[in-house]
Amino acid sequence: MNKKVLLAFLIGFTSFFASTSNAQISINFNVGSQPLWGPVGYDRADYYYMPDIDTYYSVPARQYVYKQNDKWLFSNALPSRYSGYNLYNGYKVVMNSPRPYLSYNTHKVKYAKYKGYKSKQPSIRYSNDAKYYVVKGHPKGGAPGHAKNAYSVKAKSNSSSGNGSSKGKHNGKGNGGGKGNGKGKN
Repeated sequence: MNKKVLLAFLIGFTSFFASTSNAQISINFNVGSQPLWGPVGYDRADYYYMPDIDTYYSVPARQYVYKQNDKWLFSNALPSRYSGYNLYNGYKVVMNSPRPYLSYNTHKVKYAKYKGYKSKQPSIRYSNDAKYYVVKGHPKGGAPGHAKNAYSVKAKSNSSSGNGSSKGKHNGKGNGGGKGNGKGKN
């Protein structure tokens, strides 16, 4: 009977750790959802807190969250009082917790040192890291999931010998297939 109890205990113990290890494997990435002005270095960002303007930005909802008349407002645009604010230059604190604006009083004190910390945090738009090319509007990006090659393409040699040393020789055919009349514009 003791063997049965021990066996049941071992099975329960093993299944407990197997279920908790599965929960730890779940990872969320949202690089493609982040705005161009977002900071580099984060595979996931739920919110940004911007100490310069005491405003949050919800990455999944693509909305700014700011306090007005002691109420939190959600908007697709910054309020007019921040119309001159440069999102690329201001410091952003990444927050991956639900409704971080409810801890605003703590964040305001904790991140006050980043007010006026302009242009010292690289943004996604200017990143050369290929993982950010999927962000809509990135200069080196293309269609979602099809990032452009960031490197220049080497020109093919026109050497007909195939030995790799063209030294100015060419086959005279060019790249146009010989369909032009060669006269150009008059």
